[in-house]
Amino acid sequence: MSPVRARHLAWSLAALALAIEIAYYVIVLSAATYEFTFFNLLRSAFVLVFATLGALVATRQPRNGVGWIFLGVALTSGLFDLGYAVIESRLQTGTDPGALVELAAAGVNVGWVPGIFVSATFLLLLFPDGRPPSRRWNAVAWSAGAGIVALLVAYGTIAGPLDNFPAIDNPLGVGASVTGPLSALATLALAVGLLGSVASVVVRFRHAGYVQRQQIKWLATAGAVVVAALVFRAASETTVDSNVTNAVLLSAVLGIPVSIAIAILRHRLYDIDVVINRALVYGVLTATLAGSYLGAVLLLQLALSPVTESSSLAIAASTLAVAALFRPVRKRIQSVVDRRFFRSKYDAARTLEQFGAHLRDEVDLETLGDELRAVVAQTMQPAHVTLWLRVPSEPS
Repeated sequence: MSPVRARHLAWSLAALALAIEIAYYVIVLSAATYEFTFFNLLRSAFVLVFATLGALVATRQPRNGVGWIFLGVALTSGLFDLGYAVIESRLQTGTDPGALVELAAAGVNVGWVPGIFVSATFLLLLFPDGRPPSRRWNAVAWSAGAGIVALLVAYGTIAGPLDNFPAIDNPLGVGASVTGPLSALATLALAVGLLGSVASVVVRFRHAGYVQRQQIKWLATAGAVVVAALVFRAASETTVDSNVTNAVLLSAVLGIPVSIAIAILRHRLYDIDVVINRALVYGVLTATLAGSYLGAVLLLQLALSPVTESSSLAIAASTLAVAALFRPVRKRIQSVVDRRFFRSKYDAARTLEQFGAHLRDEVDLETLGDELRAVVAQTMQPAHVTLWLRVPSEPS
């Protein structure tokens, strides 16, 4: 496909996904029972982000399958939203939905399968250059594809009321003797596909050059944020409203296409080390200061209990203590993180500091030039170093 055709196709698919989402809003806003929530806005943002970034990646790199997968996810999500709205509006009339609506409901009921599992398998296998690490990984791709198809058939043929539409019995439902073995086969194939896809990223990282390692770091950072969101959702399931936890999780998931697009398009690619560094430093700093604050409040309350029953003095003293600790603790944590996780940059910074201190005492120009070349070679590791010195002109 020529670049011009690829660009036209990519942006046409993105526009189609957005048009479908607009049609969804037209239907739901006309319904009397519609209640707008922040989660609905995030779902639309999901379609918008995947469609826009997919078009950008497919336009710049039409042979890279990641961009087309993004567009497919955007279209699938938009069709899921639109189908759900149409079926719900038909059911609210109280009339017989008809065979066509029942079939559409059965399809919408399993619409989440490709959107989730294609992203969780093929995106990892093809990231960042649009090809598996080697031909041997094609078996993982076939296993993932077979698992997705089998899960669609197995889940789409379960007899009884549909999960998303309890008022409709599945028109494609068959007996458990068929869906049970097929579901087990789908689970096995998907497990191989999912684990193999994750393993492909690890293998690719171990054999990658510097640029590709930076690309994979973006994906790994976004994945870590999603894992943290999942942990938050599980830990606060009984204490926080489900709309809030779902919104947090979906917001975290939106970081994955953004990080992948940054990695593939190489826009601010090398900022990832700064992002990881700051996340580690301020994450540890927040936990340390929070623990110190709570511990100080409890200890001061126990110590001051014979004098006063009020906790205001303990809280004020703890706040001042934590504020005083902020700068030295942050500096110490920054040093530990740099030394442990960013050793090369830490060593380079130390070398430059030592050279700067020695520079004040060195007066011999030739010796200084030799040391400068040595420092540049040690910190920046160029293939070749040349030092040019300007000879001062003699006064006329």
